[in-house]
Amino acid sequence: MCCNQPVSTTVRPLSRWSIGWRIAVALIGIGLVVNGSARMSDDVWPFGPMSQYAFSPAEDSTIVITRVEGQLADGRRIDLPLRISTTGISRAEIEARIPQIRADPSLLRGVAQGWTSRHPDEPALRTVWLVQDETHLVDGRKGPTALVELASWTVPR
Repeated sequence: MCCNQPVSTTVRPLSRWSIGWRIAVALIGIGLVVNGSARMSDDVWPFGPMSQYAFSPAEDSTIVITRVEGQLADGRRIDLPLRISTTGISRAEIEARIPQIRADPSLLRGVAQGWTSRHPDEPALRTVWLVQDETHLVDGRKGPTALVELASWTVPR
């Protein structure tokens, strides 16, 4: 079909069945979002809480970013980005398990294994740290930043 030919403008009305299933799907989706938001649980993602997007931090609060760092065999200490494509695990999964990782740092093994399998040309990991960057706001502006080490695990050779 060429650009100069007229396009058919015939429009078929939706049947009651078509309208009904669209409304049902919309209501189910809304119900799942409301349920997840009311329960305030990341376990029901993507229907979990969306409150993290609904507010800005207080002017004198602390912003916390959880990360994982690793020391390579060549001595470099690098950030191990918490994404499926780079370490095989997402940051949300790590954040949800911070108390368990602090109690048993060997749980960082999964991050180390994921990184190693996805970066075979990099030197071996020797140590993995679970850390948090804490940025303190002062009157709504960036203030002092601190690196807090929550756990460390030495990779067995």
